[in-house]
Amino acid sequence: MNILKFGIAGYGKMGKIREQTILDSQNASLAAIFEINEYECNDKKIHICNSFDELVNLDIDAIIISSYVSVAAEYVIRALEAGKHVFCEKPPAMIASEMLEVIKAEKKSGKVLKYGFNHRFHYSVMEAKKIINNNNNLGELLWMRGVYGKAGSIDFHDNWRNYKNYSGGGILLDQGIHMIDLFRYFTNEEFDCISSVLTTSFWDVECEDNAFLTLKSENNIIATLHSSATQWKHKFLLEMTFENGYINLDGILSASRSYTPETMTIGMREFEDVTFAMGKPKETTTYYEYDESWNYELKEFMDAINKKSSLKNGTSHDALEIMKLVDSIYKN
Repeated sequence: MNILKFGIAGYGKMGKIREQTILDSQNASLAAIFEINEYECNDKKIHICNSFDELVNLDIDAIIISSYVSVAAEYVIRALEAGKHVFCEKPPAMIASEMLEVIKAEKKSGKVLKYGFNHRFHYSVMEAKKIINNNNNLGELLWMRGVYGKAGSIDFHDNWRNYKNYSGGGILLDQGIHMIDLFRYFTNEEFDCISSVLTTSFWDVECEDNAFLTLKSENNIIATLHSSATQWKHKFLLEMTFENGYINLDGILSASRSYTPETMTIGMREFEDVTFAMGKPKETTTYYEYDESWNYELKEFMDAINKKSSLKNGTSHDALEIMKLVDSIYKN
């Protein structure tokens, strides 16, 4: 059995989550870590690197990049040029032009490059996608409404994600792009921004703590998004309304379980009785208790490396299109 040897660049919260997915896999091993801040690693078998150069020159197969956004594109390019397969966290880059350079390096290297948009691998999202693909009498999609909000924390203003020279942007780039990715995923279309309001309404930070967007797809599907760092109660909600009904994804599982419960509600239009049935459609709700999204992401990446299947989610094209849209929003 071919065991893929991994290195991790950036051993913060996401680096540790990715480490666990490697440990969970029977076909992967963690060989090395590079992290610029102080940290503890109790596994003496893991090589501790003093530089990113040292990491990319090791005899490993793939590198997971979970570092600051400011170096993400640079690290991806250097890893590809060193002959490594690369899995990079979101946000993929500071600006879209960096992604164009990444894609050049990707094509030249012939290696697998994947970006971390794990929401596509949540059970509620996968089931909703399956239902939409099979149509299931829902008809055409009319509009989408997304809310993704978090409470921040008492030290929120000190988080590196709120410093543009490290993060590239605020709550839109940090969390809102997950919802933008789902808009694209469910429609298979690209979106333009019709209107946007970005505010720093509460936190004393450089970046936006709220983003209000109205987007329109190539086929005139309207999608609105409120991405917020002042929600106070963690909230994930994606509503999709079709000609004959709707699908609502409410809540999403996470390590803290603060966005739970994760549910999918399906409702169908009711025409039988105008007096009593209008506005009270039949609904079915499914609850999801497990989150395997991180593991499914790694499996897709590894299957692509081992040529068992092609990469379909979190491609460099996905990353580029999202960054092009985000760039246009920030410019407006």
